[in-house]
Formats: sequence, C-alpha cells, structure tokens
Amino acid sequence: QVQLVESGGGLVQAGGSLRLSCAASGRTFSSAAMGWFRQAPGKEREFVATISWNGASTDYADSVKGRFTVSRDNTKNTVYLQMNNLKPEDTAEYYCAQQLGPGIVTKATAYRYWGQGTQVTVSS
Repeated sequence: QVQLVESGGGLVQAGGSLRLSCAASGRTFSSAAMGWFRQAPGKEREFVATISWNGASTDYADSVKGRFTVSRDNTKNTVYLQMNNLKPEDTAEYYCAQQLGPGIVTKATAYRYWGQGTQVTVSS
C-alpha cells in the first residue's frame, strides 16, 4: 500500500519561498509519475506540477511556471516542490499524488494515491 506524507507548508510573506516535500512509502515510487495539486477554500482542486518517473519530464500550470520547480529523489522516495516568488493567490492546501504509470499527467483523475495535504498561506 502506498502512503504519501507532505511537509514543508507554512506561512510566508509574498515574494518568499517554501519547499514542499512528499515522502512516499511502498515499492512503486521509483516507477511512477508524481503530481502536485492544490485547493483553495471554496475552489476546486487544481493541477500545479507533475514529474515523470525518472524526472526527465515535467509540466506546470501556467500560473506557476517560472516560479515553481518540481523534482524528485528516487533514492529517498521523495518528491519536492520548490516554490519561489510566492503570491497571495498561491494560498491553498497542497497535495501530492502518485500515478500508476510513469508518464506525466495533469488530470487529477489519473492519480491513484493522495497525501493528506499541507497548508501554504501567503500573506500580502
């Protein structure tokens, strides 16, 4: 069974940075694509970033391109989301998710396993 645990969220001022981590259990991490999603109060969950099984391919939501970077360390079963130049509109609960397949996917319905989330709050 796969379990995902996010960490690294918190309160930061606009323009600041945070690095989220997602530690995965199980044997499938190194062969699976991973994704980051977020959900703000009163809004639907939205795609943020995805990374392929080996880190060779990534994709980002337009709203975070150039500010966020997704990476992974398969030796540590961990995926990261480096968030720079944060804006108040980035405030949300951030979730990592694991796909069954190796390739990048932006749709939430393609992800099988989900973490509990970590809160990111950006003050203006």
